Amino acid sequence: MRLYLASTSPARLALLRQVGIEPVVVPSFVDEEAAVVAAEAANGPLSAGELVQLLARLKAEAVVDALPGGSPIDGFILGGDSAFEFGGVIYGKPHLPELAVERWRAYRGRSGVLHSGHWMIDHRTAQAGPSAVAAAAVGAVTSATVSFAADITDAEIDAYVATGEPLEVAGAFTVDGRAAPFITSVTGAPSTVIGMSLPTLRDLVGRLGEPLTAFQGV
Repeated sequence: MRLYLASTSPARLALLRQVGIEPVVVPSFVDEEAAVVAAEAANGPLSAGELVQLLARLKAEAVVDALPGGSPIDGFILGGDSAFEFGGVIYGKPHLPELAVERWRAYRGRSGVLHSGHWMIDHRTAQAGPSAVAAAAVGAVTSATVSFAADITDAEIDAYVATGEPLEVAGAFTVDGRAAPFITSVTGAPSTVIGMSLPTLRDLVGRLGEPLTAFQGV
């Protein structure tokens, strides 16, 4: 079976390859900010879990007709999204160095929760087109608590932010990258913090009637 990854996240791709899965990467091009604004206008403020689940679903649904040349997708489509909740505030990607520095100075000696949304569509038999989104689909949100060292210096923060690594990742840190020395513990599946929960991925595939091993080596 083939797995289609509705994401250009290097971290999610690396996690799948880590467990022997080589997905077809299909960018979703979802306007995340507009989607959140529309959802909150209709239903009120979203929790962190609701936000990542919404965006994961929209990303998966957006690629149903996205293969080059219009070729139909025959396999499973995976969408994912992440957000870091700290002090009651939901943090996405900081983009700006000064914002990343501000966040890291607040993190020292404290903990936050990384929420990862997952959405899986079984598209093995559905016909390509808008109606294909009606194919069987399951989703889940997984969370993990991340704790930071209390003695991180301003100089260390400045040096880390200067690498550019934290600017385009949720919460402005990567537990599997240069931020690792500053993170004292992760409570929950470590892969959740990297980009998606591998145990949750296994569960979702199982709920659709297949073992995760069916994708390995494909």
